[in-house]
Amino acid sequence: MKNFFYILLLSFFAVLFSCSQSPSNKDDGQVNGQADSLSDDSLLTLVQQQTFQYFWEGAEETSGLARERIHLDGVYPENDQDVVTIGGGGFGVMNILVGIERGFISRQEGVQRLEQIVNYLEKADRFHGAWPHWLHGPTGKVKPFGQKDNGGDLVETAFMAQSLLCVRQYLANGNEQEQAVAAKADQLWKEIDWNWYRKGNQNVLYWHWSPEYEWEMNFPVTGYNECLIMYVLAAASPTHGVPAAVYHEGWAKSGKIKTDAEQYGHKIILGFNGHEGTVGPMFWAHYSYLGLDPRGLKDEYADYWELNKNQTLIQRQYCIENPKDFKGYGPNAWGLTASYSVNGYAGHSPKEDLGVISPTAALSSYPYTPEYSMQVIRYLYDQLGSKVWGKYGFYDAYSETDNWFPQRYLAIDQGPIPVMIENERSGLLWNLFMSASEVKEGLKKLGFSSSQHSL
Repeated sequence: MKNFFYILLLSFFAVLFSCSQSPSNKDDGQVNGQADSLSDDSLLTLVQQQTFQYFWEGAEETSGLARERIHLDGVYPENDQDVVTIGGGGFGVMNILVGIERGFISRQEGVQRLEQIVNYLEKADRFHGAWPHWLHGPTGKVKPFGQKDNGGDLVETAFMAQSLLCVRQYLANGNEQEQAVAAKADQLWKEIDWNWYRKGNQNVLYWHWSPEYEWEMNFPVTGYNECLIMYVLAAASPTHGVPAAVYHEGWAKSGKIKTDAEQYGHKIILGFNGHEGTVGPMFWAHYSYLGLDPRGLKDEYADYWELNKNQTLIQRQYCIENPKDFKGYGPNAWGLTASYSVNGYAGHSPKEDLGVISPTAALSSYPYTPEYSMQVIRYLYDQLGSKVWGKYGFYDAYSETDNWFPQRYLAIDQGPIPVMIENERSGLLWNLFMSASEVKEGLKKLGFSSSQHSL
């Protein structure tokens, strides 16, 4: 009996000591010591919920939109903590729909925030219906992205329009308040003058226009990058639409967009701008496809599911082969995209590999490679833990080579994570966007077909 009580006492202290050693933080989720208690499904939900908070708790107060960046260290060299981003703000709008569906917030809370956002967007600076890249959050006035980039940004506007159509579809049959928000989202979408951005009816779309500098930015958008959604929406617009020739002659360069290049046994399919013979940063497989469903989506130039999956597999294999021998690369840590870097900001890709892993690259590719992306999530959460995981999910980027783990976030990188994970889990945003009648008509106009959605 004496031995029994002695063993019982030792067991009690062993449990007490074990509990004291397990890290736990109510704000940041649980990492390392508690990680193996989470199933993959629970971990996916945690990643979505924690990242969603960037766009909910972290939103700029006046607009309700996403801040361009959040630095937990409080250091903002450009004094831009109140700048909101239209593209990242659009991703944030989609995150609100994910938040409602996953129960992170109530439907009423989400609708109130969406109402705040559409009312703000209506009053904010616009240029022929297009918003600028950045707005000063408290005033809604343009914040120049560069000296001559102080007007409309059609690409960022397209990312927002993609989200507004999802909001309209989500709330169209709701209560009176919801229908009013849906109507305002519809109005904002229809006021975008895509045709103006042809710069005098050319068969190509231009990225920028400024009332001060007009077309001096001189950036016709051609070839493959993140901008496919802009051409789809421009063709789909019922008010300021563009002819199909703008897509075929401008974006597709009269067919020259195609390539026969392969890498690691995977066809590259389309020529990635500036990345001849290889693929570009991973966000090119994300931004246009937050709403535009690539599953079974084809036109005369590409099978878009194959295009995006192959880009993901090529990037993963590149990081496994790791030709520059960076520390930490491998099957559990891959993915190069535009993000913070050790020395500023960089468009990481196999062509510009600086030893920096950006979690959004693999995480937002979850629909294309769920098992491989889950390996990265597990490695980041279980092994690197609090080095890369914080208040708003995984930090923007890190480098094991340089022992560089900044506690900083960017909206455009956080935004796709919950949305693309949700698209794989439920198809939420894909189904909403593809249900819009204008989207169906626009895709048909450009010669697309879809095995997942009736066009």
